[in-house]
Amino acid sequence: MTAVRVLLATFGLWLASLGIADLLHMNRADLLSVGFWFAGGILVHDAIFAPLCAALGVTARRLLPPRAWAPLLCGAVATVTLVALAIPVLAPGGANADNPTIRDRPYLLGLTIAVATVWALVALAALAPRRRTDRTLD
Repeated sequence: MTAVRVLLATFGLWLASLGIADLLHMNRADLLSVGFWFAGGILVHDAIFAPLCAALGVTARRLLPPRAWAPLLCGAVATVTLVALAIPVLAPGGANADNPTIRDRPYLLGLTIAVATVWALVALAALAPRRRTDRTLD
């Protein structure tokens, strides 16, 4: 296990050095933009997302049966992740012709299908009969 940790730490340090090298080659405006988005992401997470998740989790535990907690949590996390990934192209002016890295496709339809698939799987998992996994030793 120690060898794996050393390998992962080495790989992480190598990736960090690549990121730092990229930052050192950026101009002032780009550095300010990176700092803004980095700080903004932390602030949005700590001020909005984390308290909202905590409130929803407490409410769900009080209102829902225990067997539904895990599937609903997974569905909520997957939905938030999908929406967060879709925001850059779904925001006004996001998927414009000035950005050649964004493909011309129906992003809203794709997001809708992905979220519907997630929640269909959540429903299947929440309603599926449970198998007993606890076995007593005789």
